[in-house]
Amino acid sequence: MDLDAYRTEAEAFLAEHGEVYHAHYAGLTEDFPLDEVYARHAGLFSRAAVGELRSLLAGAADGSDAARRLRMLLDFAVEGYVGLTTQELEAELAQREATLQLDVDGEAIGFREASVAQANEADPERRARIEAARLEATASSLNPLYRQQLEATRAIVAELGWPSYRAMCEELKGLDLEALSASTQGFLAATEDAYDEVVGPVVSRTLGVSLDELARADLPALFRFAGADASFPTSELVPSFTATMAGLGIDLAAQPNVDVDVEARAGKSPRAFVIPIRVPQDVRLVVPPIGGREDYVGLLHEGGHLEHYAHVDPSLPFEYRQLGDNAVTEAFAFLFDHLAEDPEWLRRRLGVDDADGALHAHARASRLIYLRRYAAKLSYELLVHGDAGTGLDDGLDGPLASAYADALGAAVRVPWPRATYLSDLDPGFYVAAYLRAWALETHLRRWLVDRFGPAWFDTREAGDALRGLWRDGQRLSAEELLADLTGAPLDFSVLVDDLGLSADPAAAQAPGD
Repeated sequence: MDLDAYRTEAEAFLAEHGEVYHAHYAGLTEDFPLDEVYARHAGLFSRAAVGELRSLLAGAADGSDAARRLRMLLDFAVEGYVGLTTQELEAELAQREATLQLDVDGEAIGFREASVAQANEADPERRARIEAARLEATASSLNPLYRQQLEATRAIVAELGWPSYRAMCEELKGLDLEALSASTQGFLAATEDAYDEVVGPVVSRTLGVSLDELARADLPALFRFAGADASFPTSELVPSFTATMAGLGIDLAAQPNVDVDVEARAGKSPRAFVIPIRVPQDVRLVVPPIGGREDYVGLLHEGGHLEHYAHVDPSLPFEYRQLGDNAVTEAFAFLFDHLAEDPEWLRRRLGVDDADGALHAHARASRLIYLRRYAAKLSYELLVHGDAGTGLDDGLDGPLASAYADALGAAVRVPWPRATYLSDLDPGFYVAAYLRAWALETHLRRWLVDRFGPAWFDTREAGDALRGLWRDGQRLSAEELLADLTGAPLDFSVLVDDLGLSADPAAAQAPGD
């Protein structure tokens, strides 16, 4: 195999794939011609290519740079092999999502716009009707395709000789899912008793209902926090982000390699995202405007991705620029979205004084909900992907859907719908990237505060330190990056202290630390 030629074509594939993904999910087109992209680069993902990369990796010295790069390439090839097999299903799913219309009280609401509508809806009964329509559409129109996609993926895993999807991801991505699961289960146990105390008052203040009355349909409105809109004006969304970058020594307007899209557009994904077309030459950020604090969190989060990719050393090998451990880029994203709850950032960028602590309390409760949800999601995904020989059950009445609803419902304390038990599965155990990123971000934020003070985001020297980390792309794993930075191990339990829930009061962090 000519590895240099393989890398060149792999980079071209990612650029073309990114163009298609960006155009569709930014709401610029309903088309999603992934099949054409895969057809042009099918050789990258052939069984022969996977086999050759596997053989090359087996012959590389353990711990060598060559082995590190080959493992990343093999991971890319296997993901592409799965993608090539399932690309028609993925394209059909994307097109159905883009064109599905929900009938709610005689009003047509786009499937992708439904969560935005829920977030902005003051009437809990109408939120419930929107949720019901969205879940029905998921169950009837999308789940059959998700089921086929999962079945096809399981067949490929078996064909390639791995005992399970979990085993494949652990090997190719260097994950220790057993250790991560133990750590996240410990987090669930450690935060169980405090959950009502942290979340209950915020639910009551934000939505006017008790925690016992909270429904899954209410969560978008809870996170939206419309009562705080005056503190997060739409007019300051982009200027505050621009000023934050300027404080770190980054002139956003002078970056020819970045594009920021915050326009409202039909068909736009309800989830903000960044597409690194070519790193670092072409990086694009897309945020769906919802309103208020959520827009700030979305822009800051994706802005972290944007600047990470935009500052990667262009001379790095392809693998380190566009492959590797995504927990690293997610940690930089979480670092910036955390600013939306940082008292010093709120004062300096928005002129907001959280005198009564309402903003901090809401952010703390929201983060606890997300962390517990993802900890439960990991346990569910380990169940789904633990045995490639286990067939899928009979849908919403089966044990998988039941286990999903039970796990997430217990973690978040709301009755959780079964309908999303297949759509809530992210490829490549990306749930592990998020969880490890949250832990890494906590360490990274403390390191910045210790070195540059609580207003690190307004310090050119902190920007220089971040640019030094960003230049390395994703050459290192999250664990390796943290070990190099502080020598500490990556442990999810650090989030307990960061939320101020440590049994040791001296270990609890003050708001904004």
